[in-house]
Amino acid sequence: MMIVSSCDFGNTMQALNDTPFVPQDRGTNRRGFLQTGGLGLLGVTGSVFAGPLNVVDAAVKGQPGRIKRCILLFLLGGPSQHSTWDPKPDAAEEIRGAYKPIQTSVPGIQISELLPETSKLMQHIALLRAVTTGDHAHSSSGYAMLTGQPHQPTNREGANPGAPNDWPTFAAVVQFLRRQQPHIMPPAVRLPHHIFNTDQSVWPGQDSGFLGVPADPWLFRCEPTSADFQVPEFQLHRDVPDARFGERRKLLDHLDRRLFEMDRTGAFKSHTDIAHQALNLLGSKTTVNACNLALEPAASRDRYGSHPFGQSVLLGRRLLEAGVSVVQVNWFRSPDEPPAAPCWDSHADETRRLKEALVPPLDQAYSALLRDLIDRDMLQDTLVVCMGEFGRTPKFNARGGRDHWGHCFSVALAGGGVQGGSVHGSSDKHAAYPVSGVVRPHDVTATMFDLLGHPPNTEIHDRLGRPLPVSRGRVIREILS
Repeated sequence: MMIVSSCDFGNTMQALNDTPFVPQDRGTNRRGFLQTGGLGLLGVTGSVFAGPLNVVDAAVKGQPGRIKRCILLFLLGGPSQHSTWDPKPDAAEEIRGAYKPIQTSVPGIQISELLPETSKLMQHIALLRAVTTGDHAHSSSGYAMLTGQPHQPTNREGANPGAPNDWPTFAAVVQFLRRQQPHIMPPAVRLPHHIFNTDQSVWPGQDSGFLGVPADPWLFRCEPTSADFQVPEFQLHRDVPDARFGERRKLLDHLDRRLFEMDRTGAFKSHTDIAHQALNLLGSKTTVNACNLALEPAASRDRYGSHPFGQSVLLGRRLLEAGVSVVQVNWFRSPDEPPAAPCWDSHADETRRLKEALVPPLDQAYSALLRDLIDRDMLQDTLVVCMGEFGRTPKFNARGGRDHWGHCFSVALAGGGVQGGSVHGSSDKHAAYPVSGVVRPHDVTATMFDLLGHPPNTEIHDRLGRPLPVSRGRVIREILS
């Protein structure tokens, strides 16, 4: 999948370092100059500000949130419910699989034996065992899980972003609603890359959709296991000393004052807000340190694991501590993933891959995150969501794998506002269909928004100015404390 972004934070910061001072084409009109010309002197050009801008304020019916922040661990490919959160020990072997359930810290709740560390923390976790999209395609079912809206049509693999499927992702709505909060860090961040299919197509539902470019969750492209890991967007190039960078800031401030006098639409302010936030981030030790995993004790890094997912989750925790409201950590898709069964898309050889490549890294990183949040007295106001786009078929296929299954799968929530040690909903004896407590994607997003202090009826506006609720789902109060 091609990794692109209409509001890639990396493009903004890299441009601030790289772009030389060049005069604009004399044919550029006033509107174009306002949007790109002045900022181009600092390198803030191109796709960063492409696309329409929705400047309509949300009608936020504010209430104190139970939590301050949320981290979403997205298991790209669709994990098997049978070998994670919903084991079926009494089913036939071709359904239950090779792995047995184990007892957890909560009597009566069992999960897969591949999650031994997580099992010790079940008193903090609520399981949803009857989640359904009815959609068996990565792209369209993923769109539903990330936005809370069904894709039109369903079961559409290789779907691309764009109308009519341009509902903003959960993180984008939070960024939009919290964009005026005074903090140097962006409200929402995604890492370590976009979600994409084997054919290089990018999933819909990952960006700001109709809310416009400024609501895009910032994308940190990184590989945090590399020996010299750093987020280059937070580093000034050696040929840009502080004095030179200061002169660029002065020039931008001067241009801002002049262009604000010229602009009557208000659009220019949104563009310059992004540029100034990027500049402030470059000068902030807090943000630079948040992304410097070398500052983390070696023992702490080891707890999360030396694998890309573990270090990405650790980076996510550090960003939460630095003030980010929502961090989405996508399962790392490396170039050497098996084409027939990449990431959690276990169409082949599932038994081996679950044990050697998939569940142990999840167990290690997920349990380390929960323990760290507990130790830092953060879990009570942090929501931790672990989910994929769908589950896997009840029966193994001829290649020893399971195929796509959107009829019934599991989602785990932990932390602030969540009643730990609880299970909502149940599946049948094959983990194939819901029996009780059906939960749909919009119910999950409604619950996440509500915990953050944005009730589902909080309004945003589409490009035509029509008011829309952030979610049409039902808050899952059965799992809330």
